[in-house]
Amino acid sequence: MSAADLLAVLASRHLRYDWDNPEEAANDHLIFSKGHASPLLYSLYKAVGVVSDEELITQYRRFGSRLEGHPTPRLPWVDVATGSLGQGLPDGVGVALAGKYLDRLPFRTWVLCGDGEMAEGSMWEALDKASFYHLSNLIAIVDVNRLGQRGPTELSWDLATYARRAESFGAKVHQIDGHDISAIDLALGEAGAMGGDQPSVILARTEKGKGFSEVQNLEGWHGKALPPDMADRAIAELGGTRNLRVRGPLPEPAGRDRVAGRDRVAGAARRAGEGQRPAVTLPTFTVGDKVAPRKAYGEALAALGARPEVVALDGEVSNSTYADQFARAYPDRYFEMFIAEQQMIATAVGLSVRGYVPFASTFAAFLTRAYDFLRMAAISEADIRVVGSHVGVEIGADGPSQMALEDLAMMRAVHGSTVLYPSDATSTAALVALMADQPGVVYLRATRGSYPVLYPTTEDFKIGGAKVLRSSDDDLVTLVGAGVTVHQCLEAAEILGREGVAARVIDLYSIKPVDVAALSEAAGHTGRMVIVEDHHPEGGVGSAVFEALAGGGAIVSIAHLAVRVMPGSGTTAELLREAGIDASSIAAAARSVLHDTRGEVRLV
Repeated sequence: MSAADLLAVLASRHLRYDWDNPEEAANDHLIFSKGHASPLLYSLYKAVGVVSDEELITQYRRFGSRLEGHPTPRLPWVDVATGSLGQGLPDGVGVALAGKYLDRLPFRTWVLCGDGEMAEGSMWEALDKASFYHLSNLIAIVDVNRLGQRGPTELSWDLATYARRAESFGAKVHQIDGHDISAIDLALGEAGAMGGDQPSVILARTEKGKGFSEVQNLEGWHGKALPPDMADRAIAELGGTRNLRVRGPLPEPAGRDRVAGRDRVAGAARRAGEGQRPAVTLPTFTVGDKVAPRKAYGEALAALGARPEVVALDGEVSNSTYADQFARAYPDRYFEMFIAEQQMIATAVGLSVRGYVPFASTFAAFLTRAYDFLRMAAISEADIRVVGSHVGVEIGADGPSQMALEDLAMMRAVHGSTVLYPSDATSTAALVALMADQPGVVYLRATRGSYPVLYPTTEDFKIGGAKVLRSSDDDLVTLVGAGVTVHQCLEAAEILGREGVAARVIDLYSIKPVDVAALSEAAGHTGRMVIVEDHHPEGGVGSAVFEALAGGGAIVSIAHLAVRVMPGSGTTAELLREAGIDASSIAAAARSVLHDTRGEVRLV
């Protein structure tokens, strides 16, 4: 109710939107960063005639309904899922970036924000990047109603302080009475004109529960439905039941002409089919040469740049992730997010809204701070590709603050995610190419160091697959590795071979989905398995293998080697040895399981 006047003026006079064609590329975008205000959004949909009175009244927050408690893209007019506060405005930055620099269309991105969520650092990251990229097509409308869930917000109605902060981040600020229709109209008109090169912030002083005197500006009513008798009195005080049909302007004709025949902007190229795409020539590598997987990622990403819908982002480490190769080749499709990982993921989500194929990269350890954005990306049904480099104790002397040892568990837990961990340059390049067309949140773990190329250029890879690098009919034990530990498993197999023990080696490059058939066949044949991962024992490669084998019928003796210590600085060799995941430790674990009775799980 505090923001109803704001939305009424926006929808009737300023939001350029063809409600009968939500896929129209020139439509403005409306994002509810304060997703808990969903009754207002759905009431707007009722007012414009795309949601019926019956659906709104009977289906809101009901099982199976598309009118969920917080908005999601189950509704065609919703771009991104919101509800975890501090994310709608960051997502809007990505949408606005696409409009200004890629689509070059005059649509505006309007974001309704809550005053409570202005305490989230991500909101200020968003304004910072919006200012850096001169996003005059991004308008944040802040509903400053003073009251949060449990009481007053941090700044209450102190619009002057909000204004100073927003201006310091480079925004053009409008301070208004959020219930003065003329003032709202004027502010929306000025901000929507996109004059200058700054994002706009409209600070609207409002009252919670505006329009019903019994609850207006009172604490204790956040998220609560009125009892029936109070609801009747509220409807009467608000003017009674009405069925107004309110629609505002359509997108500008010039904008619509420029996208005639295009399907959801850049997504057309991706959906057109392989035969109509520009040719992509992936980099090639020679078996035996030492190449860092992270470098192969950069080269493959630059090759994918031949597809105009591919864009790249990085968190100020592009000279380490090698995303700078794409930046040099396609500077107009590269966006530097600096050290703002939350904003980097949000920008990727926003770009995906406009049909682009975003690749976002940084050190994998730093993705942990963006995890809420990653889980919300899945709820938003976003197709984003995330690459984390410098993983595990393998990175060496930088120490534990830089070592991603939780990332596989984190990314496997995201709904519908794909998790990849290649061992060499050839598999990295091939998997990067596959990522471009894989839906959902797709993660690739990229090793820092240089390791021998294992596969020829002609080798075929698939998501959900694995490679058996060494096998025979006489295999007595299976060694399962991923990434750097594949090379350690191969060395351990050589050690065991000299002792007369034949060992099968599996490169489990797809962690989710995992190759159940390859693992089950190996388990059934050898009955003994050593799983090795440069990751904490929880939730990573071992967990993926255990889940794959569960209920499969094979009785297997398993040793699980993982990083169970808190590592420090050192060389790669020293740290792998200390963690017990080097070749000699793997060979020792294999000897141990050879003496086990089938069916024992041994954590080494």
